Amino acid sequence: QILTPNNRDRVVKSGFEAVVKLACCQDDTDLVRIGTGLLENMFKHSADTCTKVIQLGGLNAIIRNCREKDKWTLRHCAAALANCAMYGGVTNHKAMVDHKAPEWLFPLAFSDDEFVRYYACLSICVLAANKEVERDVTDSDTLSLVEPFVTSHDPEQFARSDWTHAQGRSDDWLERLIPLLQSSQEEAQCLATFHFAMEAGIKKDQERIKVFYEIGAVRPLIRVASSSCNPTAVRFAVQALTIIGEEIPSKLSLSVPTWSTDDVLTWLKQIGFGGFRFLRELVELKTSADYSSCDSTKLRRWLRRVGPEYMQYTYHMVHCGIDRTTLEWLTEDHLLEDCGIVNGVHRMKIQNAIKGLFPLSSETSSPSKENIAPKLDVFISYRRATGSQLASLLKVHLQLRGFNVFIDVEKLEAGKFDNKLLENVKKAKNFILVLTPDALDRCITDTEGKDWVRK
Repeated sequence: QILTPNNRDRVVKSGFEAVVKLACCQDDTDLVRIGTGLLENMFKHSADTCTKVIQLGGLNAIIRNCREKDKWTLRHCAAALANCAMYGGVTNHKAMVDHKAPEWLFPLAFSDDEFVRYYACLSICVLAANKEVERDVTDSDTLSLVEPFVTSHDPEQFARSDWTHAQGRSDDWLERLIPLLQSSQEEAQCLATFHFAMEAGIKKDQERIKVFYEIGAVRPLIRVASSSCNPTAVRFAVQALTIIGEEIPSKLSLSVPTWSTDDVLTWLKQIGFGGFRFLRELVELKTSADYSSCDSTKLRRWLRRVGPEYMQYTYHMVHCGIDRTTLEWLTEDHLLEDCGIVNGVHRMKIQNAIKGLFPLSSETSSPSKENIAPKLDVFISYRRATGSQLASLLKVHLQLRGFNVFIDVEKLEAGKFDNKLLENVKKAKNFILVLTPDALDRCITDTEGKDWVRK
């Protein structure tokens, strides 16, 4: 609490290295709690300070302490990683990936503590919104925990659940959240709109609604509300705009190829006519559009596997008569002249991806093949009430050692097993059942044999 912005400036100018090293080298629980709290605040200073903290071992210390059981230590760890992601910038995002932060965010996002879960979700979303590390982040599985979290909470109630939320965030902090609204990652949009809906209620009570206009958050919220393909993000964006007092925009269909002239005019009105902005928004529209009305072979899905930015070429390729069955005959001239792909590197990567495709017959005769996951090394099963932390830590340790691990994140009703879950059990070479204290108690009274552990 004493590390206000002015005090953080003073520490950075004098005694910085000693403070960070002291914060990193504690073994006692109380001292670890204090040390992680200091690091949490130092990550909130600037990108340069984040870099120095990482170089002095601060990020290593935070990640090491993600394994602790102490609630306050885990809260500091989650907030520290969120601050590093928010204030660190691209260079430090790469450092976080190198230190395996996306993987270690999984047990935090899996925590029973709502504060820890929220800031872990925020961290992974900020990282995912950075195109340069997006692919590394999506491989960690942590993103899959974001939407279940936000859909199970009401923004206004969540704001009142903890005093740290109830006070609201600074203008500078909120401005750093805006890129998530503009991200192509649905989870990032969900988390950002959730927070802006929460913050709108707080700022309304504080009579500071104008801050959303000052930081430029209103237009991105309108865009999400009118054109996002994620209904959760749309719902929270509409909630935020309603509290702010903005008119709710017309919801445009995601099936852009079927738009009428009026739909195009509505979109142009929403995004504005600035030259570079228009081109950027047009690329984003091409990337996020739903092409199911004209893309029967799911060419867009294949382009997404090449890279998210390649989805913008879907319409031109489909319009030229290209589908998944004709990819192998595409030449560079086709991509350049007919499809209008002027970026030479993109043409090269598309052609390389085509060369790596399975034989045509196996793709068309077995549609389910692309959905089959690689052979699982380990399936982890656990009692959600008592074993989630140990199960999530096991997952991270095994993944960091190169094993392909499945852990079910959805809560199951007694005796209910979906086909996907059973398929993953069958695919796994090894099965780990996490039996923490009291994990078998339900089996004693389970006379009908519905408990999943008994099954």
